[in-house]
Amino acid sequence: MILIDNPHKSQWAALLQRPLLETEKLFGTVQGIIDRVKAEGDRAVLEMEEKFDHVKLSGLRVSDEELAEAETLISRELKEAILLAKQNIETFHAAQRFEGRRVTTQEGVCCWQKAVAIEKVGLYIPGGTAPLFSTVLMLALPAKIAGCKEIVLCTPPGRNGKIHPAVAFAAKVAGVSLVFKAGGVQAIAAMAYGTQSIPKVYKIFGPGNQYVTAAKQLVSLRDVAIDMPAGPSEVEVLADATANPAFVAADLLSQAEHGVDSQAVLITTSAALQQQVKEEVERQLARLPRKEIAEKSLANSKLIVVADMEEAIEMTNAYAPEHLIIETADYLSVAERVVNAGSVFLGSLTPESAGDYASGTNHTLPTNGYAKAYSGVSLDSFIRKITFQEIKPEGLRKIGPAIEIMAANEQLDAHKNAVTVRLKEIGQ
Repeated sequence: MILIDNPHKSQWAALLQRPLLETEKLFGTVQGIIDRVKAEGDRAVLEMEEKFDHVKLSGLRVSDEELAEAETLISRELKEAILLAKQNIETFHAAQRFEGRRVTTQEGVCCWQKAVAIEKVGLYIPGGTAPLFSTVLMLALPAKIAGCKEIVLCTPPGRNGKIHPAVAFAAKVAGVSLVFKAGGVQAIAAMAYGTQSIPKVYKIFGPGNQYVTAAKQLVSLRDVAIDMPAGPSEVEVLADATANPAFVAADLLSQAEHGVDSQAVLITTSAALQQQVKEEVERQLARLPRKEIAEKSLANSKLIVVADMEEAIEMTNAYAPEHLIIETADYLSVAERVVNAGSVFLGSLTPESAGDYASGTNHTLPTNGYAKAYSGVSLDSFIRKITFQEIKPEGLRKIGPAIEIMAANEQLDAHKNAVTVRLKEIGQ
């Protein structure tokens, strides 16, 4: 990890840069795959599965029998853990239900909002080095609570032609409607445009590699929405001299093992803690099964000492981390001053892993500084708010003349006339 001491504010922007992810360079290749899936449907997806996931499939849909079999292939302890996480995620997201109320803006003018679920949503769950069955819960459970009628899930199969059993079990308990064996760009394209087997959806959610990210960006240009812009995962620990260096190191490493382009950052007011964390990271890293991945990620990671907590908070808000862990003596008051972060973890006993799995909050979060403008996935991600308005005669008399004047001044005479004819009818 890179050690940095008291950097000048003019250096912050360069110091806080993420690993560069130039998905634009992939657009040509990715668009070619999208076009093939759009034109050929299942046949293209099956061919891409053979080419990229090295498996020859006879069909894409995961059958009910396969889902039932998957349940027998995972341990009782894992099932219980998944069910505990499910309960907490449901509890937290159910509390986010929108309660619309009618507002009288003028006598005779009533406006309100109604929350309506997105009818068809697509969830992408990566395979690869780590099967993210937890992400199934994070996406499918809010979709179910929101009332989405069709929840479609795509995930790449293994060489045996089957999806990971824990992903299958999570999909079953979370209420996913249809599960398909499809990964990468071809899965995104299939959900965006539909194939003979895979339905077209209205919004696509889920993480993935740079090809999946590029595919989501391209299909979102027309026809389908996506959850948010995405980049490599990241964590920042904001700590003072009271922090436990072993805890801080463990938190940094838990992020570093995600992937070689992940980033872990410590911002601290304590030079002693900086050194202790460096030593502790080296000690814990040696014992990690995913040591090689974490080592490459740590090359993008920094341990930064700043002058005081004021500067630490300012730098944190400039970085806008996906995950922020605050390990300070007064973490609640520090947290009040955080304005740019995806998800915040407070105190020494609240690791980022809790939010990743089982505390109840969602782990699909804005990365790459997008926390300055985007929220993480929530119940709102799966609904639309439709506005309604009703105007009675007394209401039209009150606001009609103002509408006529405004429309006339914008030179939109037909807009004005739509009010004028009504005012004449009611005898204004």
